[in-house]
Amino acid sequence: MSKHQQQPASFLERLIFNNRPAVILLCLLISVFLFFQASQVRPQTSFEKMIPLGHPYIQKMLEHRNDLANLGNTVRISVEAVDGDIFSKEYMETLRLINDEAFYIPGVDRSGLKSLWSPSVRWTEVTEEGFAGGEVIPQTYDGSSESLEELRSNILKSGQIGRLVGNNFKSSIVDLPLLESYADPEDQSKQIPLDYQKFSHELEEKVRDKYQAQNPNVKIHIIGFAKKVGDLIDGLIGVALFFAVAIAITFVLLLWFTHCFKSTLAVVVATLIAVVWQLGLLHTLGFGLDPYSMLVPFLVFAIGISHGVQKINGIAMASGEATDSLSAARMAFRQLFIPGLVALLSDAVGFITLLLIDIGVIRELAIGASMGVAVIILTNLILLPVMISYIGISKKAVQISREDAVKEHPFWRFISNCAHPMVAPISVVVAVIALAGGVWYGQNLKIGDLDQGAPELHPDSRYNLDNDFVIRNYSTSSDVLVIMVKTAPEGCSTYQTLSAMDELMWKMENTDGVQSAISMVTVSRQVIKGMNEGNLKWETLSRNQDMLNNSIARADGLYNGDCSVAPVLVFLTDHKAETLTRAVQVAEDFAKENNKEGLEFILAAGNAGIEAATNEVIAASETTMLIAVYAAVSIMCLLTFRSLAATLCVILPLVLTSVLGNALMAYMGIGVKVATLPVIALGVGIGVDYGIYIYSRLETYLRQGLSLQDAYYETLKSTGKAVLFTGVCLAIGVATWIFSTIKFQADMGLMLTFMFLWNMIGAIWLLPALARFLINPEKLRNKA
Repeated sequence: MSKHQQQPASFLERLIFNNRPAVILLCLLISVFLFFQASQVRPQTSFEKMIPLGHPYIQKMLEHRNDLANLGNTVRISVEAVDGDIFSKEYMETLRLINDEAFYIPGVDRSGLKSLWSPSVRWTEVTEEGFAGGEVIPQTYDGSSESLEELRSNILKSGQIGRLVGNNFKSSIVDLPLLESYADPEDQSKQIPLDYQKFSHELEEKVRDKYQAQNPNVKIHIIGFAKKVGDLIDGLIGVALFFAVAIAITFVLLLWFTHCFKSTLAVVVATLIAVVWQLGLLHTLGFGLDPYSMLVPFLVFAIGISHGVQKINGIAMASGEATDSLSAARMAFRQLFIPGLVALLSDAVGFITLLLIDIGVIRELAIGASMGVAVIILTNLILLPVMISYIGISKKAVQISREDAVKEHPFWRFISNCAHPMVAPISVVVAVIALAGGVWYGQNLKIGDLDQGAPELHPDSRYNLDNDFVIRNYSTSSDVLVIMVKTAPEGCSTYQTLSAMDELMWKMENTDGVQSAISMVTVSRQVIKGMNEGNLKWETLSRNQDMLNNSIARADGLYNGDCSVAPVLVFLTDHKAETLTRAVQVAEDFAKENNKEGLEFILAAGNAGIEAATNEVIAASETTMLIAVYAAVSIMCLLTFRSLAATLCVILPLVLTSVLGNALMAYMGIGVKVATLPVIALGVGIGVDYGIYIYSRLETYLRQGLSLQDAYYETLKSTGKAVLFTGVCLAIGVATWIFSTIKFQADMGLMLTFMFLWNMIGAIWLLPALARFLINPEKLRNKA
């Protein structure tokens, strides 16, 4: 009889297997409830979940949200005239219709909408009699050639060229500030959160598709956070296809591995039950699926398959000694429950460390992944053995398992040389060289985005092509860094304040990566020039307070109601990490030098300010998170194996994978950001499973008196083949993501494929080499 046959049944084993019908019924009832809950899950996100609410930049932005408009969440619709320019009756009529259509889309802050048709967009000029001005499109406009010439003249005098009107006069913009929630049309007392996917679809259907069809001479470009997120959600619906492909690939490979249709189906069904439970719990707790947490169901599936393979492999081996399927299931449960539980708890603790990152979507991903691991304990460690105890394993599979247990395996015998006294030192040296090379090259890894536009999408995606059009044709890009200037009430118009703002603008405009900057100073200088017959020598700030007060009267939207807060809008060429770092550094240095009582320069708002804050949070959290992940996993291994040497054997291969993963990201031009940071932690959490299963079996054979190499050979024959199969199977499944239309999903697929494979290789190749130096077999035998 084997050691596990001789062990007395634990209370948990008796509780489960003596009450198998109750276990099945309980799981069935839970599945019915959670399946209904899972069916209610919908893709959703919000602007505030995507940003680090605890960062000082974001807190200041939210503090002054009501003082200043358009500091964050806006959408820009650029209407391009394909042939000719905007000065045609047909174009202007189409622009008017788009303006009116966008005005009534739910979620638009209608008071802040701007286009050439907005009454708030005005022109100003200096005449012999003083200032003259009016609406850019006057009430007398009728589409005639005379009206269009007047419109051209008004636009030239409006200061909107490069802002609302393209530099080449071939396009103009409808600017839509958005509300995070809006009143329910049927019940004004209720607030409806903005549905980004629905909003994106309405832009496509009511604006782009409708008006491009009506006027073939018009091409519409749409950019902004809400549009980007809507496109991401649409693209990630394709995750369901990749998930189906992964299930099919896994089923085929698992059937080849087990040689048993019944057990293969049981593993897949138990794992899919875990996925449904995870999604159901997600909805029950009030969460949805956002673009970043959509990978969690696949991770749950991957982890479930990993542990299911170990269970089926263990039951197949036990069937060679047991008299029936129930006995085999109980023996496998007795042997694998503790290693499986430790591995899953290590996964969960590792995922929970993501809560250290102050970004809502990452925290929800951590909660979702942790819940997924928790349900796998019930479905794959408990429900699966109970299912197999009823349906059993095919005779063919049992026969193959018996033959594998006694016959010689040249492949595993060759791999077992990793524990050979001559090979192990070479392996360790190679690992150290790879580690040093990874650390050296990993220094090129950047925080934040490394590409223009939306790096979550491919460069040739419609969104990024639209964004490229706006960058090329306007002086004010979609990447805006807003610096808030705070004074005492009525203090923003003083010469001291305006002079300091003017100096800040000069410094920012002379910073690499900055397109332009505007503020109330821009308006004041223009008005003062106009007050002096348009003489360019007078395009400066006056020290006369009355003149300054008059000059800012037309700076609508560039200061708040009591003139205590005024923004400086800095338009950047892109939001690459280097561009943001340079711009923010210049602004922070200026603030340190010039902040005083009654005058404060506060960073930061605008989408570029949000990106900068996010980059800072990720840079500060990355090291802390990795330390926490490894600390948590190490503690779990220490508590299980009660050996520092055993813990090092499991953890060090993971460290090598993390370092090489960072080097791969640097080589592929993938920055550390909201989309990729969780993968770094998840790779560690998932990878520890391999090491725990291999070491627990290796230790068992060492306690029986086998030499390290012989013990490792026996480990490979049993657990090793399951680890190898799991790593390859999951890598093939996740590799399908590389073909995704969403770039960050393709990046995730590449990283997870690498981590699945390298964690598996590290566990099989490096763990026994480390054991040669760190483990004392004699000491283990004495404890047996």
